[in-house]
Amino acid sequence: MNVIRPIRNEEDYETALAEIEVLWDAEPGSADADRLDVLVTLVEAYEGEHYPIPAPDPVELILHVMEARRLMRRDLEPYLGSRARVSEVLKRRRPLSLEMIRKLQAGLGLPADVLVQPYPVQAHAARSIGSTLVH
Repeated sequence: MNVIRPIRNEEDYETALAEIEVLWDAEPGSADADRLDVLVTLVEAYEGEHYPIPAPDPVELILHVMEARRLMRRDLEPYLGSRARVSEVLKRRRPLSLEMIRKLQAGLGLPADVLVQPYPVQAHAARSIGSTLVH
């Protein structure tokens, strides 16, 4: 086996991925398992720098959590307000307020750093004109 070295380019990255595949079923506690752990750490660091995953859209996060936890729109009322307010937020007609973000974080454990991300919201005038989005 070769000496483990930093992943500096795509060729190094592909080589590391190929070796990870070979070592994937290594016996826990073995030298191969240790090598696998180091290679996975290096690949994760390289991917984090070169292939960052953007934070999810706040409304998409809320919709995902609703589906995963089998929540209904009425379950969001304590965090967002009235039934109409919940509808406006989920249809992107009203942005999340700071108070809503705080309640979603405290009540549902949603990450505030994702909820504060900018996302497209329909302008008030857009309801009667079309679907123009503002950021």
